[in-house]
Amino acid sequence: MSTNHSRRRGKGKPVTQEKLQIIPLGGIGEIGKNMFVIRYKDEIIVIDSGLAFPGDEMLGIDIVIPDITYLVENKDKILAIVLTHGHEDHIGALPYVLQQINVPIYGTKLTLGLVQGKLREHHILANCELNMINPDEKLELGSFKMEFFRTNHSIPDSVGIAIKTPVGTVVHTGDFKFDQTPVNADPTDYYKLARIGEKGVLVALSDSTNAERPGYTLSEKEVGASIMDIFRTSKQRIILATFASNVHRIQQVIDAACHYKRKVAVVGRSMVNVVAIAQELGYLNVCEGTLVDVDDLNAMPPEKACIITTGSQGEPMSALTRISMAEHRKVEIRHGDTVIISATAIPGNEKLVSRTIDNLFRRGANVIYERVSGIHVSGHASQEELKLMLNLLKPKYLIPIHGEYRHLIHHRKVAEKVGIPEDNVFISENGQVLEFTPNTGRMVGTVTAGRVLVDGLGVGDVGSIVLRDRKLLSQDGILIVVLSISRATGEIVSGPEIYSRGFVYVRESEDLLEEARAHVARSLEKCNNGKRQEWSVFKNAVRDSLSRFIWEKMHRRPMILPIIIDA
Repeated sequence: MSTNHSRRRGKGKPVTQEKLQIIPLGGIGEIGKNMFVIRYKDEIIVIDSGLAFPGDEMLGIDIVIPDITYLVENKDKILAIVLTHGHEDHIGALPYVLQQINVPIYGTKLTLGLVQGKLREHHILANCELNMINPDEKLELGSFKMEFFRTNHSIPDSVGIAIKTPVGTVVHTGDFKFDQTPVNADPTDYYKLARIGEKGVLVALSDSTNAERPGYTLSEKEVGASIMDIFRTSKQRIILATFASNVHRIQQVIDAACHYKRKVAVVGRSMVNVVAIAQELGYLNVCEGTLVDVDDLNAMPPEKACIITTGSQGEPMSALTRISMAEHRKVEIRHGDTVIISATAIPGNEKLVSRTIDNLFRRGANVIYERVSGIHVSGHASQEELKLMLNLLKPKYLIPIHGEYRHLIHHRKVAEKVGIPEDNVFISENGQVLEFTPNTGRMVGTVTAGRVLVDGLGVGDVGSIVLRDRKLLSQDGILIVVLSISRATGEIVSGPEIYSRGFVYVRESEDLLEEARAHVARSLEKCNNGKRQEWSVFKNAVRDSLSRFIWEKMHRRPMILPIIIDA
C-alpha cells in the first residue's frame, strides 16, 4: 500500500492560484501536543495549543509542548487560536505560546474557564484576549468563516469546527464519539454535521485515537451505572481516581454520593481547580452539603466517606501515588477501602499505574481497575463512529489526526471502507505542509516542527544532549576527577582525587579507585612534554584514559567530569 503522497492528487480543473495550506505542528503520530495551522494567503488561524506528557526517557522533564518557530516567524499573520475543548493536550501549551505570540483566543465557556485558570497561574491573564464561542453562532475571521458543532467527549463543551475558506471547507472534528445517552443530555448535532456535508467538505481532520477498535465506544452513562453498584456494595471509604478534566465522570461520582448519602472530599491540586471552575460555571451540579474538606472527612464513619482524586496515570507526585506510598499529608489507606482507578493507562504509563495498584493492595485496599469492571469508557470514537462521521461529512480528502502512527493507518483503512480513495488520505507528519486547491491536494514541503521540553521554569533549555547526560547519570553514575596542575610546567601539583556518585560505594571500592588514580596519573605524565598545554588536552586525556580503564575493569560507562585547578 503506497504512502507516497508527493505526487499531485485529484483530477479535474488545472491548479488555480487559490491555495489553502494545512500544517500540523503537533498531534500527528503522537497522543498530545495538538496544534494545527490553517493558512490562506497571508491569513492564519491555529486550532488548539496542547501539551504532551514526558515519556520514560525524558528524565526530569515536566511537560512537552510544540515547537512554534513557524508561528513566531509568521505572528503578524495569525488571526486567532481557536480551541476545540479544555483537555490539557489541547490547551496546555497556551501559557507558553501566548508569551511569544499574543493573539486572540476563542473557546467555549468551560474551555475558557479552564484556560483562565492556567493563564492566571502564569501571571499573564491580564494581557490575553479571550473570546467565548457559542456553538449556535458563527464566527468570521478574515477570509475564514467558521461554524461549530457540539460533540460528545469526556469533558463538557467540546466542539468541532467547520471552516469555510475561498478554496473549500475544512472540518476539524475535535475529539469526539457519538454518545446516544450523554451525561449532560447534549447529543452531537447530527443535523448540522449532515448539512455541512451536503454543502461540500474539501478536507476533514478527524480524531484517530480509537481507530484500532471495532464497533462503537460505550456511553459514559455505562460508567455511572457501575459507579452506582460500587457505592451500593462498598462498606468502607470509596476513593476514586480519574482525570481532573473528566467533569462527566466527576458528576456521576457526586450523583452516586448524593444518592447513598456520602460526603465527598476533592484531593489533588488540578482536581480541586477543575471542580471549582466547573461548579462556578454551572457544569457540575452538587447537592448541598455533599462537598467537604478532607480534614472533616477523616472524622466521619467510613461508610459515609468518598474521595475524588488525581493520579489515575500513576504520576509520581500525584495524590493517589502519594496515598499508595503512605506519603500523603492528609489521606492514608485503611484496610477495606475501595479504590477505583477510573481511567485507562496512557501508553508508557502502564508500569507507573501497576506500581500504584500494587502499593494500594499492600495497604489493604480493594482496588477496582480492570477494563471489564465497567469503571471507564473512552471519550473517543471507535471504527463504526469514524465511519459515521465520514459518511456525514463526505470529505474529498481526509487527514487522520490525534493518534500514533498505527492509529492513522487504521483510520485510513476505515476511510477506504466508506469510499474515500487511498490517495485522498494523507498520512502526514508534524511540520509537513499540505496544500489544497478545490480539485487537488499534495504535500509541498516542511516547516520547523518538533518538541520543546519544559523543565521547571526552563522552556527549551533542555535538549537531546542534556537528556543523554541525564540518562547516562541515571544508568552508570559519575566520576569526578580533581587535580591541580602547574600551568607553567604542566606538572601535577596535587591529585588526582576521584569522587564517585552513583557509580560505586567508595568504602567497598577503595582498591579500584586507587588503581584508577594511578592510571590517570600515568596518562597525564604522557601528556606532559615539557611544553605549555591547554587545559582541554589534559581533560581529554583524563576522560579517555579513565573511560577505557573503567570499561575494561567493570564494563560500565559512567560520566567522567575532570576538574583541573590552576596551581
